[in-house]
Amino acid sequence: MATLVKLVQPPSLMAFTHQPWQQHQAKFGELLKFRLVNPIKTATQSSSSTSSLEVSQIKENFSQALQGINRGVFGTTSGKKSEIQELVQQLESQNPTPDPTLNLHKVDGCWKLIYSTISIMGAKRTKLGLRDFITLGDLFQIIDVAESKAVNVIKFNVKGLNLLNGQLAIVASFNIDSKSRVTITYRESTITPDQLMNVFQKNYDLLLNIFNPEGWLELTYVDDEMRIGRDQKGNIFVLERSEEQICL
Repeated sequence: MATLVKLVQPPSLMAFTHQPWQQHQAKFGELLKFRLVNPIKTATQSSSSTSSLEVSQIKENFSQALQGINRGVFGTTSGKKSEIQELVQQLESQNPTPDPTLNLHKVDGCWKLIYSTISIMGAKRTKLGLRDFITLGDLFQIIDVAESKAVNVIKFNVKGLNLLNGQLAIVASFNIDSKSRVTITYRESTITPDQLMNVFQKNYDLLLNIFNPEGWLELTYVDDEMRIGRDQKGNIFVLERSEEQICL
């Protein structure tokens, strides 16, 4: 009697290895993903840290460059001016707020002018008595976002009037033109006390022409402590946030 032999087909090699390979492939993929993504994250964090250090160093260099030039309002050498403008451009290239008008809370408040390319020289300086008779003090800008208002406050000290202290305040409105530009419109100005108005009365138009912010202003750098702007005439303004009593 013949013996029946049931032939059992051996399992396919592919069937045998397919499932384990998928598992290993998945584990390998996760490991590869970790090895690739982790260094990128670290590099990004490192880049951000490096950028912060660079900005800090640029600001330190900028502060040193401003020493002894009285904010640049009475002029400076061409070499010094080029040095400062190069530092300004370096800061602008690291601007953390490229759309400042969409983040107006960052510009709201009180700022002190620390550098400007607007200069008061020659006949202008003589007419205004800003050589010996009158001393130009601090210059502030107060931004009131809720009222869409900017107030420039210029401090003066008159030696001939028993060291009289006074100020010129120029009030302007601003309208948003783009993500980084505003248009500024003059509203009014006042000089206090009256004795200071008597000093500037003959040259009041000249005074307003110098300090009136009317026109457009491009905000090219804004962070928590510094602001840079450029106007339609190519002037540069650098301000730092202030906690002076005038702003409280």
